[in-house]
Amino acid sequence: MLAVINYGVFLGLVCVHTILAAVMTRFFRLRLDTQAGWIGYSLGLSPILLFISTLVVTGGLGLGPNLGSPLVVFAVLIGLPVALGMTIDLLYVAQPEDVELPQR
Repeated sequence: MLAVINYGVFLGLVCVHTILAAVMTRFFRLRLDTQAGWIGYSLGLSPILLFISTLVVTGGLGLGPNLGSPLVVFAVLIGLPVALGMTIDLLYVAQPEDVELPQR
């Protein structure tokens, strides 16, 4: 029963991380006035937030399954959500040029 809960928390964390990465990517695409600056910020700041979240949930609270290697944890809980979040923002959300922002 405990294994089912651990894997449920794990899948929930992957989903939450994907949503966070997509929202952060969207924020950077809308707010930055550069051509490719949002890529650097999305690839630089998103993993830091996801890493902190991973440390709190899996380390501090002791939730989640034992995946055997820190590299696997990093790839699945940080790399995969960043890639999925950026893909969701690029493919399924309106382009920043089509969005009307309030004047600064």
